[in-house]
This record gives sequence, C-alpha cells and structure tokens, in this order.
Amino acid sequence: MGLILQILVYLYLLTGVRGVHQMAWLPCQFVDEHVSVNNEGHTETRLIHREAMLQFGQKGDVPVNPHAITFLLTGSKLDLRRYVEGLEAEQLECELRRYSTEGIHVHWPFQGAQEYNRWFSCTLKHSNGLLIVTGFLRQPSDQPPPGQQDYHHWPAIGDREILTTSVAMVIKTQSSTVKAGLGSQQKLHCQFALDHKKENVTVGWQWQHRGERIKLFSHNSLSGQTQGSGVAVKSLLVGDASYTLPFTKMASEGMYICSVSVNPLFAHVDINLHVEEPPRVSINVGPILSLLEGEEQKIICDAEKYYPLDVEIVWHVQDRAMSGQRVGVPLPEAIPNILLSSHKHNNDKTYSLSAFFYLKASLRDSARQFTCSVFHKSLRVPIKKSFILNVQEPSSWLFYLSVVFFVVAAVLVLRFMLRYLHSVRRAEQKKPY
Repeated sequence: MGLILQILVYLYLLTGVRGVHQMAWLPCQFVDEHVSVNNEGHTETRLIHREAMLQFGQKGDVPVNPHAITFLLTGSKLDLRRYVEGLEAEQLECELRRYSTEGIHVHWPFQGAQEYNRWFSCTLKHSNGLLIVTGFLRQPSDQPPPGQQDYHHWPAIGDREILTTSVAMVIKTQSSTVKAGLGSQQKLHCQFALDHKKENVTVGWQWQHRGERIKLFSHNSLSGQTQGSGVAVKSLLVGDASYTLPFTKMASEGMYICSVSVNPLFAHVDINLHVEEPPRVSINVGPILSLLEGEEQKIICDAEKYYPLDVEIVWHVQDRAMSGQRVGVPLPEAIPNILLSSHKHNNDKTYSLSAFFYLKASLRDSARQFTCSVFHKSLRVPIKKSFILNVQEPSSWLFYLSVVFFVVAAVLVLRFMLRYLHSVRRAEQKKPY
C-alpha cells in the first residue's frame, strides 16, 4: 500500500512539473526592421517578417529548427511559460521584435549581468484575446554592440543565428478587452515582474479616448511618490498593478494603459473597456389578449435603456401547441409590416426603441402565440416576451346581450303588470255596492 501511494505521489508531481514546463518551444514571427532615409530626408521603416523559434533550454542546446532564427531562453528568475499556464501552443500567437534603448547603454542590475545588452521583446497573445504577455529578452555581451542600440543602427541577424537570451522583465494582462455594464465595478488586470529586486520602478495608468489622454495613477518605488488612485500600492510589491474602476459610467469607455518603466525598459499593455448595457424589454399587453373577431389592437414591444446603439427587434407568431416542441416543428412566421419608432436618446446616454404592429383579430389566429425577440450585443441569447391571442365570435356576445335584454324587459313588464293589477284591485275595493 505504501509503495502504491509513493507511485501515485510521484505521478502527481511529475504531472505538475510537465504542466508547467511542457512547452519546450514556440514558433514565432520575428518582425525585423529596415530603416532608411529617402530622398526627401524622411525616415522610412520597412518591416520584414522572418521565421523564428522561441526555444526554452540551456546555453548550447541544439536548435529545434536549424533553418530559423532561434531565440534560446535560458534559465532566470522569470519563466514566460508560467504566465501562459493552461494554454496549448496552438492557442498562442508569438511575435518577436527588436527593442530600442535609443542609443543608451545601461547596466542591468542583475547578479552576474554583463555590462552590455541587446534587447528584444516577445509578445504572446491568446488567439481569442484572453491574455497578452510581453517579455523583454536580454542578450548579454562583454563588448558594446556595433553602432548604437537603436533602430537606426541595428546589428544584422543571420537567418540561422542562435541568440542566447534570458527574460529580464514581464508584463501581463488577463484580457485586452473588458465589457462592463453601467454602475458595475471593474478590476482591470495588470501584472509585472522583474528578474531582480525592484529598486527604481515606475508604474502608471492612463485613460485614452478620442484623442484625449488623462493620467489616472502613478507610483515610483524609489521616491515612494504616488499620484492618483485606483491601485493598491501594497500590491505593487508583489507585482500586482491592477486598476479598480469603482463605478462604470458611459464616460468610462475607452482604452486603459498600464505601464511599467525600469530604465532602459518601458512596457505597457492596453485594455479596451466597452460599456454594454442590456435592454429592458416589455410588451403593452398581458400574457393573454382577448379580442372580438374583427377588433383591432396596437401591439408594442419596447426595448429600453440599452447601449451601444445597434439593436434588432423581431416579431414572430406560431401555434401555441407547437411552441414547446423541438422536433418537427415548423419555423415561427415573421409578422410583416412591423413599424419602428425613432431611437430615443435617454439622459444617461442609453437608447430606447419600439417595434409595433396593428393586430386585427381573426378566429384562425386564436390560441396562437405572438413573440417579440430582442437581439443586442450585450446579450448571449435574445430576450423574448410573448402573449396568447384569444379571439371570440361577436355573435356569442350578441346572444348574451339579447338574453339579458329579454330578462330585463320581462322583469319591467312583469313589474308594470303587477302595479296595474294592484291599482285595479284597489279601485274595485273603493266602489260602493
């Protein structure tokens, strides 16, 4: 029994290790740059997409693909794979670029780091936009690179060259797009990490919308100076720079930029916040509408307080007995001649719209179900409101009215006759005999 338990523990640990380190390499696009000056003196940049591999291992490892540029990520405190745990390689898009320090050489404060570095950025994106991770890759050297370390003087990189690097800095967001309802509280995720002690780090948040940019928060670890709010300063010590938006308004919509600066690196992630408010749907009749044959009723479906603008309202009719079935049921019939009101602009910048039609009661439509369906991007499934039409023949009402009229008339005649007989009897009693 003890041996079996040890085997199970070993398999569990082995599974955990494989879960973290199962990704040995990733195919990437290395977006290289060729910068030149044209005849008019303007700088032109031509992007060159080159095949590359992001390979995890140790210095001296054989390239997985010898025909591509290999960025060999050797061990450091930071492992990019830990920031994409739970995802398969097929779900990730990898892009590598050179990173310019604008000609400035800064000694990276990492234990054992060499004096000079060439810098690259590696961005991993989920194919569905669930997360973005950017890592800064450092290629150390004892000798300064030829020329300057900026986009004007990039050192050439061969088609099969192996670049031995390590991850110096990482920034991550769990989602590049956030959808929020009015009045909700939102936490915009931003996480960062360095391969050394955070001695002089500046973390900031900015909001940008339609050309306007506003600083929301800033903190420098060296001076301890903080401006703005929305980020817990204590959380920065563990690399959590998430920003809390306490109350979402329509004016909250826009791009939120989380930035982390450590000389000579500047990293940022962009998070687009979209306000989506679902419509409130109602119809102007109850669950059962009773009409006489030939009677006309205006039927209105209201979609109110929604955002953004685009909404679709559809009216359908079908037999009630078939509405609950799933197999062999004819499709609901679209009601023709639906009229739409103009969009109403509400004070809170939401919209409202009505779709209506004039229903003329017919016996063939009795017991049929009329349904209004409202479609909007804030809804996973449309909102539906229905009523059952109950149509009655006018003759049945005339019959009951005739009976009532006959009974009332008979009572009145009987009452008149009784009063007449009573008066005759009194007259006879007064005659002298």
